[in-house]
Amino acid sequence: MASTSTPLTLPVLPLDDEVVLPGMVVPFDLSDADVRAAVEAAQAAARSSGDSKPKVLLVPRIDGTYASTGVLGTVEQVGRLSDGDPGALIRGRGRVRIGAGTTGPGAALWVEGLRLDDSVPEPLPGAVTELVTEYKALATSWLKKRGAWQVVDRVTQIDDVSALADNSGYSPFLTTQQKIELLETEDAVARLKLATAQLREHLAEQDVAETIAKDVQEGVDKQQREFLLRRQLDAVRKELREINGDSKDAAEESDDYRARVEAADLPEKVREAALKEVDKLERSSDQSPEGSWIRTWLDTVLELPWNERTEDAYDIKGAQEVLDAEHSGLQDVKERITEYLAVRKRRSDRGLGVVGGRRGGAVLALVGPPGVGKTSLGESVAHAMGRKFVRVALGGVRDEAEIRGHRRTYVGALPGRIVRAIKEAGSMNPVVLLDEIDKVGSDFRGDPAAALLEVLDPAQNHTFRDHYLEVELDLSDVVFLATANVLEAIPEALLDRMELVRLDGYTEDEKVVIARDHLLTRQLERAGLNEDEVVLDESALRKLAGEYTREAGVRNLERSVARLLRKIAAQHELGERELPFTVTDADLRGLIGRPHHVPESAQDPAERRTAVPGVATGLAVTGAGGDVLFVEASLADPETGASGLTLTGQLGDVMKESAQIALSFLRSHGAELELPVGDLKDRGVHVHFPAGAVPKDGPSAGVTLTTALASLLSGRLVRTDVAMTGEISLTGRVLPIGGVKQKLLAAHRAGITTVIIPKRNEADLDDVPAEVLEKLDVHPVTDVRQVLELALTEAEVRIPAAA
Repeated sequence: MASTSTPLTLPVLPLDDEVVLPGMVVPFDLSDADVRAAVEAAQAAARSSGDSKPKVLLVPRIDGTYASTGVLGTVEQVGRLSDGDPGALIRGRGRVRIGAGTTGPGAALWVEGLRLDDSVPEPLPGAVTELVTEYKALATSWLKKRGAWQVVDRVTQIDDVSALADNSGYSPFLTTQQKIELLETEDAVARLKLATAQLREHLAEQDVAETIAKDVQEGVDKQQREFLLRRQLDAVRKELREINGDSKDAAEESDDYRARVEAADLPEKVREAALKEVDKLERSSDQSPEGSWIRTWLDTVLELPWNERTEDAYDIKGAQEVLDAEHSGLQDVKERITEYLAVRKRRSDRGLGVVGGRRGGAVLALVGPPGVGKTSLGESVAHAMGRKFVRVALGGVRDEAEIRGHRRTYVGALPGRIVRAIKEAGSMNPVVLLDEIDKVGSDFRGDPAAALLEVLDPAQNHTFRDHYLEVELDLSDVVFLATANVLEAIPEALLDRMELVRLDGYTEDEKVVIARDHLLTRQLERAGLNEDEVVLDESALRKLAGEYTREAGVRNLERSVARLLRKIAAQHELGERELPFTVTDADLRGLIGRPHHVPESAQDPAERRTAVPGVATGLAVTGAGGDVLFVEASLADPETGASGLTLTGQLGDVMKESAQIALSFLRSHGAELELPVGDLKDRGVHVHFPAGAVPKDGPSAGVTLTTALASLLSGRLVRTDVAMTGEISLTGRVLPIGGVKQKLLAAHRAGITTVIIPKRNEADLDDVPAEVLEKLDVHPVTDVRQVLELALTEAEVRIPAAA
């Protein structure tokens, strides 16, 4: 423990932000007023007391506050410092605990204090000896790193514990607060422990700093070596090319790719993947096939428009005008696109363009018969939105790699069609038309429709990963339009990811407008004619649409117009016809021949298909849209011995069951309907559906079959102007069916005036164009008895004896 001696009265020499420990010899500048006053006061006191050396109290002063412990210092010498200013050399002798202030000669501050004796008696305990040894070892290690070999000898010669601890006051790495802590620690052993801990902590920090500096230096050296080796490698490659006669200068090829990658505006993860491939390219030789694969991959990545987007045209009225100008009809599709643009505009105005990393794309499935404008509608949508348009043909695709791309391990690997479409469009938000999605097949190479599940899922396609690229591609802002002719051919899981929009075909009036405003203009140009040279009267267009073509779309109508214009152009060149020329309906037969589709109502009554009992007119939906379907029934001669039900016409199982249900209903309710059903016991019934080469299936022919059989048994003809559709039950109920709009359009095209539909399909009439409904007399029914009352005539005809 420290002990105290007699009190001392000393002038104070304040040390601003500095600390002097016992044993230290420190020079002071006497030009400082506080230093000069303390030294002069000490000199005056020494002269009066006869001391050989003046004494001062060195006290640290931090932010105007004095420490509680100071150091007794003796003025060893007064003279000139190295810079020529007056100075004094003061040596620290021991610690002094500061007491109260007092008076003394001179202008200095005088205080009373107690001199502390902090010596450690001999012999030293073993723990203290180990502490002394540890401190000397740490101090020696630190001094050797600094090259202070002379100081090493002096430190190793210090045996006093207190002096050894105070020697750390020379350490430049100690802060003022740490030195004050050493100064105020009175116990020598505790002070040596504190000095040892401070020195050990500094050496640990120094080791970390040296390790970091070494690593940095090694990294710099590695870069320098790599740079030198690359320059040498380039020189060697250049010499090899000159020897081999390769005139192409590709010495900087890898560096060129690196510069292109670094200069390109790529997403961070894509940039990292590209730089890894550049590193592989730099390590590969010119003869390695891997080099060409890497170059192809890098070219593909660099050509993709990673951050290119076109600004959407949020002029909603303007977009609607564009759609109306380029397509007649198709109101459902136009309304859906207009709604999409309106919602997207409002989201953009409210800062909701990107939510959860996903943008507001759209996936629409346009399902309808051929020729209604599904494909051309995609271009109009892109035009209305101000986006790029690209078409992806999926018809006949059977390889999953066509969608997701090939693995790069295969020779000739390419990215999938989706990535190629984005690359072709040049932007990340084009309108992509997936044409003929219902024609996609599957075999041992995979199922492309299954690969499209991720592409067309708005919740997944923002992280679409192509097998070739193996980096994430954001498809969430792409507008996908899928086209199909047959809805049933699309897998249910894929259809669930798309919004279904049906295109059921055009009315005759819409066909006339389309032919006049779009088809005629295009075909006039292709035939080399001006608009004022050939004019097609509306009567001619209407006859072309109604009698020369019978389809849901307008492709055959356009072919008829083209054929007509070619005929006129050829006649003009041969000198047989003068231009300008106006074509009326009376001129059509002489130009392109007779009509191919004459309505049943326009034929001679004796030539109509329903001129004999047992023939009824039904309505069906095919891949080409709605169509009129005739059902023929006959009874076999009893003498032939034939019995039972015979069905022909390439019918499906469901349609065969409908025929059996119709026959069972008539057998069980024949008496009620006043039909001679007794003949059905001994005579075979044959039901045939014409156009036998076309497969047919579905339950909607139930009422037509029942009507045909009832007509056959009763001898009453079926009305020529009546067509019907509906499923029948064993009790005679008429059940709902699908495709009402398409069937009514087909009836309208065929010249039918009366249509019988199930009562529960009455709501579907809202989708039928008003001009079609005006020309049709639609009867919703609930029971097959109502069908028979409406469809059968009153006249009776003898039932033929033979089939």
